[in-house]
Amino acid sequence: MIRLENLTKIFETRDGTAVAADHINMNVPEGEICILLGPSGCGKTTTLKMINRLVPPTSGKVFIGNQDTSSYDTIALRRGIGYVIQQIGLFPNMTVAENIGVVPHMLGWDRRRIKQRVEELLEMVTLDPAVFMTRFPKELSGGQQQRIGVARALAADPPVLLMDEPFGAIDPINRAIIQDEFLKMQQKLGKTILFVSHDIDEAVKMGDKVAIFNAGKLEQFDTPDNVLAHPVSDFIADFVGRDRTLKRLPLASVADAMDANPPCVSADDPVQKAAGLMAESGYVDLAVVDAAGKVQGVMSGGPAAARQGVCRDHCCEIKASVTRLDDLRTVVSLMFANELTWLACVDEHGRYQGCITLTGITRFLGQTYRDLEREE
Repeated sequence: MIRLENLTKIFETRDGTAVAADHINMNVPEGEICILLGPSGCGKTTTLKMINRLVPPTSGKVFIGNQDTSSYDTIALRRGIGYVIQQIGLFPNMTVAENIGVVPHMLGWDRRRIKQRVEELLEMVTLDPAVFMTRFPKELSGGQQQRIGVARALAADPPVLLMDEPFGAIDPINRAIIQDEFLKMQQKLGKTILFVSHDIDEAVKMGDKVAIFNAGKLEQFDTPDNVLAHPVSDFIADFVGRDRTLKRLPLASVADAMDANPPCVSADDPVQKAAGLMAESGYVDLAVVDAAGKVQGVMSGGPAAARQGVCRDHCCEIKASVTRLDDLRTVVSLMFANELTWLACVDEHGRYQGCITLTGITRFLGQTYRDLEREE
């Protein structure tokens, strides 16, 4: 856990003083990632650096695990906090293994323990120890160097990790890969992480909490979904973008917006039954399922009364399906790619669990705003 209480930094300038961080209050629970966002010069990096005293605070307190860090020796404090920066800062004259082992070596770990830890961390960041341990930083790509930077920050197993735009200099494809790998790693490690970024999409993807700064003040501190759905000011609304509703799609799952009990038919049901169910429910697509509940196809377009026979004769192949855990961004992408407005939701065995529609997604997203209006 990290708690900031009235954390303030005032810099002396030629013209007097400038407030870089103004009474910042924030509580990041253990095991969560908090993304610090805001325009350049807003105070987010200064706030991050005050936690490990790279920038000494003018006033206020920093607590890690309920312990006031002002009583800590500065060197001991920094060794107990992992720190990753965009420039990486690997020592060019050291091998990968030596770079990762810097802090454990300072802490007096023996060689065998350090080697074990280096191998473990390289595997964790998906780099083969046999290949990379003896390489030097100049022999690595930018993305590989960034992974080594993360591994080095984790070497002594610190409870807290500070990251200052760690993936900002990496190309978009590798950046997305490293973000995904980092989130998988975080699921296993459960570190408490403060992460400076300038990218709202990165914040939405990676953050349990988002802290948005404006001119040295903490303007809003909340979950990514609440920041997008309920910006507290015009500044926040402008910062997260006019497409903030679309940015919420990755944060919600199929389970949030699906119909878990839509009508369906079997392959042997008469077409007229499907027509009746469509008219009654308002659906123009119905799943066709077998006796085990597995989806066999879809009846689409509202079969006319003149159609004869059974549903098997008129159903179409399912172009795409989703699971309850898929996010709504994936759903919308599948719908657009296949020119659909309806998708079947299935379990791992292909059994029908319900359906999700473009109308249902729109209704789900709009409900947030209607609820907010009623609260006001």
